[in-house]
Amino acid sequence: MTTATPPSHAEPSTGTDSSAPASPPAAPPPADAPDARHRPAFGWRLRFAVLALIWGFSFLLIKVGTEGYAPFQVTFGRLFFGTAVLAVAMAVRREGLPRGARTWAHLTVAAFFLNALPFSLFAYAELTIPSTLAGICNATSPLWGMALSLVALSEDRPTRRRVAGLGIGFIGVLTVLGAWQGFSGLDVGGTAMALLASLSYPVGWIYVRRTLAGSSHSHLSLTGAQLMLATLQLAVVTPLFTTLPSSLPVAPLLAVVALGALGTGFAMLLQYGLVAEVGPTTATMVTYFIPVIATAAGVTLLDERLGWNTPVGALIVLAGAALTQSRSGPKTPRKTVRVPRTRSRRIRS
Repeated sequence: MTTATPPSHAEPSTGTDSSAPASPPAAPPPADAPDARHRPAFGWRLRFAVLALIWGFSFLLIKVGTEGYAPFQVTFGRLFFGTAVLAVAMAVRREGLPRGARTWAHLTVAAFFLNALPFSLFAYAELTIPSTLAGICNATSPLWGMALSLVALSEDRPTRRRVAGLGIGFIGVLTVLGAWQGFSGLDVGGTAMALLASLSYPVGWIYVRRTLAGSSHSHLSLTGAQLMLATLQLAVVTPLFTTLPSSLPVAPLLAVVALGALGTGFAMLLQYGLVAEVGPTTATMVTYFIPVIATAAGVTLLDERLGWNTPVGALIVLAGAALTQSRSGPKTPRKTVRVPRTRSRRIRS
C-alpha cells in the first residue's frame, strides 16, 4: 500500500513523488515500456482502480494481522510473500538479480527505509491506533518528501504554490489529530510511529535517487532484490524480539498472506505496468484514493469510530499534497507582432 511512486532506479525523478503507502515500487525505465503488441488485456483505468483498492485495504489487513501475530511477524510475512510474487515474475520474464557489491549495498539501505522500517512502524502503530488514522498518516508522505527535497535536492526549487501546499497539508494533519483539543483521546506513540513510517518513504526515495538513478539493471530486478534484502533484515530482527506463535489463527494468517502477495508483490507489478503505459504523473494519482478507501474499509468492516475532523483533515491533507506535487508550466514567451509600415501617398488634386 504505498501511496505513491518513488523515483525510478533507472532514471531521475523529482524526489517529491507521493508514496505508496506501505509498499513503494520503482518506476520502470523507458526501455521496459510495453509496445502496442504487448498491451495488457485490461484497460489501465480498471487496473488503476484495482491498485487503489488493494493499497487502500492494506491498512485493514495490517490491523487484522496484528490481532493474531506480533508486528514484526506480520511485517516478515508480508515481505516474504511479496518477495515470492516478484521472484515468480522474475523467473517468468527471465530476469536475473543485479550484480555489483556497490549496487547491493545501496539496495540494502533502500530496503531498510522503503520496506523494513515503514512496514514495521505501521504494524506497531496499528496496535494502538485505528487503521483509518494509519491510512491518513500514510498520505502525508508527499508533504515530508516536499520538505526534505528542499533541503537534500538542490535542483528542487520551492515555489509559492508548493510551499503553500506544504503548509495546508500540515494544517490538515493537525485537524486529523484534533490539535485544538490538546490531542485528547489520541495515542501519541502509535500516531508518531505512523507519521515516522510515512517520513521513511521520502528518505528512501531521495537516497535511491542519489545512488541508483541511471542503473543499467531493470526495475524488476532491482526491486526484487530490494524486497529480498528487506525480508532478510526482518528474518534477523524478528526472532530477537518475538517468539514463535503457539497457534496459527486463520484469519490473521490469510490477512498477512494477502498483504504480502497482493498488497506488496502484485500491487508493485500493477503499478509498473501503469507507469509504463500512462506515465508516473497519472499513475501516482492513486495516492489520493488510498486514504479514502482505507477510511471506508476501517469504518464499515472494523467498526472504527470516525469523528468529523478525520475526513475533513484528510481532505485538507490531500489538497496540500496535491499542491506540493504541482508544477507550474513553462511560461510561453509573448510573440511580438510587427506591423509593417505603410508609406503615405500624397493625392494630388
